[in-house]
Amino acid sequence: MASSTSQPESPSRPSDDNAARRLLDSSARLSYDPLTEVDWDTPLDTDFHGTSPEWSTLYGTPYWQELTEAQRKALTRQEAASVAGTGIWFEMILQQMVLRDIYAKDPTDDTVQWALTEIADECRHSIMFARGAKKLRAPAYRPHRVAIELGRFFKTVAFGEAAYASILVAEEVLDVMQRDWMRDERVVPFVRTINNIHVVEESRHMKFARDKTRRHLARAGRLRRRVHAVLIAVAAYVIVTSMVNRKVYANAGLDEERALREAKANEHHRSMMRASCSGLMEFLASVGLLTRPALFFYRRAHLI
Repeated sequence: MASSTSQPESPSRPSDDNAARRLLDSSARLSYDPLTEVDWDTPLDTDFHGTSPEWSTLYGTPYWQELTEAQRKALTRQEAASVAGTGIWFEMILQQMVLRDIYAKDPTDDTVQWALTEIADECRHSIMFARGAKKLRAPAYRPHRVAIELGRFFKTVAFGEAAYASILVAEEVLDVMQRDWMRDERVVPFVRTINNIHVVEESRHMKFARDKTRRHLARAGRLRRRVHAVLIAVAAYVIVTSMVNRKVYANAGLDEERALREAKANEHHRSMMRASCSGLMEFLASVGLLTRPALFFYRRAHLI
């Protein structure tokens, strides 16, 4: 590779490779195998929650106050399984976008090898989430059909900063709540282990997504930036509103319609979501992606 004194370097290649090499080195030092790290054999202990209770969609509502402790724990276990199902759905979208981004590129590049490493991580995470949901005695929760079809469209057309910023949105929202869950001794131990694995490995993915978003935006024109800002915001809205399937309430033995009504009006949960996204919103603002039309969707999702 020519030196920068004799020939201008590619605007992305050298620093991209340096960052990717550091991420590859970190992955080699600190990665987990969920098949051996997670305790899959011990039967589920129903004396534990599936998430920190404060993250339940009903926490703080009149309905929550009426529930027994056993019902609250059953609900948070179903909610944890639903979040896992949404995570699997978006990880499949993520894998396809990243594969498309590196298709036909030089596989000896550290950046391409890191992308493949990230895809491998996401494959393991999806299996881990699926096994975790099954152990929580939950069905396979999936987003609404409209969200699934929107995801199918998005993963086909999204590129550059639209793809990587959307990846960041999904990972950042999960990261904050899972950091709470993995430290909470009220949460069933195997779920805490799952959350810990995901937080550690996704921290590398988020760093890469932020860097790629900045680099793509540096080459983006005004129109592209404005269009992608809205596309990313719509993706964020669909992801966040798909996290907790309405069927979790009936599966926890609750009145589905009442639970859904109170969850939708739950200001406590909205404030938790806004707090979890404060760092994400600061980043999006810093790179010019919090346009007025985009803000409409972030507010609708109670992320800002």
